[in-house]
Amino acid sequence: MTLTSKLSAALLTACAMTLTACGGDETPDVKPAQTVEIETPEAVQLSVLETIAMDETRGEFTERNAWRNPVQTLEFMGLKPGMNVVEIWPGGGWYSSVLMPYAAQTGGTYTAALFPETSDYAKSGNANFRASYPDASTVTFGKDIGPLMNADGTAVQADMILSFRNVHNWMGGGYAEAAFETFYAGLKPGGTLGIVEHRLPATLEQDPRARSGYVQEDYVIAMAKEAGFELVERSDINANPNDTADHPFGVWTLPPVGRNAGRGEEADPAFDHAKYAAIGESDRMTLKFRKAE
Repeated sequence: MTLTSKLSAALLTACAMTLTACGGDETPDVKPAQTVEIETPEAVQLSVLETIAMDETRGEFTERNAWRNPVQTLEFMGLKPGMNVVEIWPGGGWYSSVLMPYAAQTGGTYTAALFPETSDYAKSGNANFRASYPDASTVTFGKDIGPLMNADGTAVQADMILSFRNVHNWMGGGYAEAAFETFYAGLKPGGTLGIVEHRLPATLEQDPRARSGYVQEDYVIAMAKEAGFELVERSDINANPNDTADHPFGVWTLPPVGRNAGRGEEADPAFDHAKYAAIGESDRMTLKFRKAE
């Protein structure tokens, strides 16, 4: 029996019981039972962000969604339509492939802060990014560069500045504190700074140059606060409890790099990657900071 049939039968039964209780002999003016339509819920519609993150045009990038959690991470950071977003050192453009189309579809803007071209590595990296994202607006960020400046000579005033796995690089260059000051100046009052970084356990000693690629979470928070930021929230969206952060070639021993020798050394074909492949990508802090109104 369908739900509609059950409801109709129940209503008719109730009417009959009423007649019996009142001892009525005449047929009362009973209205037909109402049919109750139960609608089948439609499939939940994906958000613009989810649709972009899972888009097949991102190619191999989508295979790493499980480790980088782009939708949850960007929602945690507070990404909204219409925002002016700056990404610091986008590298190969993994997050650019989400942020740039999101901005285009929601009335926002996306700007990539590229390397100062002081080395062949930086020149090559910038060229590869521009080849992949020829329409992206770009600014320059790096040591001794100063404020983030637009192409027209005006200072950047972003709603959100994002950096993914870069803090150790600024520490290695000796300008991490200055980097946070630059980001503070480049945000509108009330703007958001989002940081994702390889996390060093508090039980291990912090190398001021972060040569392992890992940084203590409290160390990052302290630098941001020193620059004037307020910590809004921290999340374990990108946590990996299997990562002990003490690998022979630093964080790069793990996927996706899978390094098996030191920089400048010959690759070791006998190196056993299985242990590190089983760990997966690094344990990462995910932090949201705010510039004062």
